[in-house]
Amino acid sequence: MSSITLEPENQHQLAQRMQDDVWVVACLCAAWCDVCTSYRPGFDELAAQHPDKLFIWIDIEDRADLIGDFDVENFPTLLIQRGDDVMFYGTTIPDHRIAHRLITAHADKTDAELKMQAHSSAEYRSWQVERNLRKALA
Repeated sequence: MSSITLEPENQHQLAQRMQDDVWVVACLCAAWCDVCTSYRPGFDELAAQHPDKLFIWIDIEDRADLIGDFDVENFPTLLIQRGDDVMFYGTTIPDHRIAHRLITAHADKTDAELKMQAHSSAEYRSWQVERNLRKALA
């Protein structure tokens, strides 16, 4: 399985798939970005390694209507979310092994640990409101 590119035609379907506590890993990139283009195969490989998680590729220019308010400082920017809990949002080194470690580290936490982390700092608390992909798609 590879990642799914967010398109107007599949936005509702993706929102439905995010209804439960499914893990979502989203990569925010741009079509013109060479780093993003070279990162995509590794991101798709991660999707194949984690079939229990939903991997979404989002072109920030094509889908600015949805994620225009998400600050993207550099590429690739990853968003890792479970249910309504945003666990990670930020630029990462364009190496899918780094993303794999981030995903695994969060997925290995208990529900209580995830809830505590989601509200552990002002930055994390702001992510829950400003970077919640599930709410943006709804």
